[in-house]
Amino acid sequence: MFVCVSTECLPDMPLAAAMERLAELEFTAVELDVRDDGGHLRPAAVAADPEAAVAACSDLQRLRPVAVSFAAPETPDVYDLFEASCRLAKSLGVVTMVVEASELGTPFNGEIERLRKLVAIAAGLGGVVAVKTTAGRMTQDAETTASLCRNVPGLGVTLDPSHFIYGMKKPASWEPILKYVAHVHLRDTKADAFQVRIGQGNVEYGKLVAQLERVGYTRGLCAHMPPIEGVDQVGELRKMRLLLESLL
Repeated sequence: MFVCVSTECLPDMPLAAAMERLAELEFTAVELDVRDDGGHLRPAAVAADPEAAVAACSDLQRLRPVAVSFAAPETPDVYDLFEASCRLAKSLGVVTMVVEASELGTPFNGEIERLRKLVAIAAGLGGVVAVKTTAGRMTQDAETTASLCRNVPGLGVTLDPSHFIYGMKKPASWEPILKYVAHVHLRDTKADAFQVRIGQGNVEYGKLVAQLERVGYTRGLCAHMPPIEGVDQVGELRKMRLLLESLL
């Protein structure tokens, strides 16, 4: 396992400046956001000018790209946008493509068909799709997520423990999906607050690392922490890096 960080942690900085700041914080690996609602690379722009997208990622400040997080509205061209993002990932040597599940209420078979298409596109370019565990979406509980993985060969999971803690009387189990985990998003969380300062929440990082070690997980533990108003984001990112490194 290794520590990495998402560019979404610094959404208000241009991509190059965010990379420089993350390198200054001594991170060595990075997840790039290619999101329609993000502050850095947009899916439509990546598809329209692939060379410019590669150029935008050319100065990674010694950071090794290890994942691409993709999100775009479900329009007719979403699969073309996803393919363009997979091509960007391939050009950067990235395998893991993080995607969102559909919202709750989506027919199960329809979600299987959608994920199969994404997996096929990614696999054709040497990539692996890792669907995020997210409250309010099809992956909000572990059993349903595991069922999706069983029905979509090659599908992995981006485990985000916060969604199993926030709003719960006690943390829900993510045991059924451990063997499918291909990426991990981390912040600190309490039952009544989705994100709190590092050390003030209920995420048991040591227990999580032990669970992942048990199933042979060897990929990234990604700091995925949007800024909290009035809190020093640089200091929080540094604390998260040091905490995770101390467990490995």
